[in-house]
Amino acid sequence: QVQLVESGGGSVQAGGSLRLSCVASGSTISNVYVGWFRQAPGKEREGVAIISTNGGTTYYADSVKGRFTVSRDNAKNTLYLQMNSLKPEDSAKYYCAARCFVQNGAIWSASYWGQGTQVTVSS
Repeated sequence: QVQLVESGGGSVQAGGSLRLSCVASGSTISNVYVGWFRQAPGKEREGVAIISTNGGTTYYADSVKGRFTVSRDNAKNTLYLQMNSLKPEDSAKYYCAARCFVQNGAIWSASYWGQGTQVTVSS
């Protein structure tokens, strides 16, 4: 029922910043965990960040801790990912997701997915 649409991707130089947004429609996302995943060519999908229903708890992949910040605005049914100090290895297609799952403190998967937005970081 829920549709997710990402925006904000693009090409940046290493050390730069991007802010991704994801707008949900068709259903509220206020009662589920939401987050971001990414996948680069030749690599497995990686969980990047997840945020709890009220935004009080977050989970991050070790590779992005201290550089990325996930947030949400339930009134606007919107999810965000602020990406700072970007590195070439951050280049990937980024997907927002709803009904995300965390197991043993690790980001696992999700039930609903957006179409993705490309992020390319040049050295």
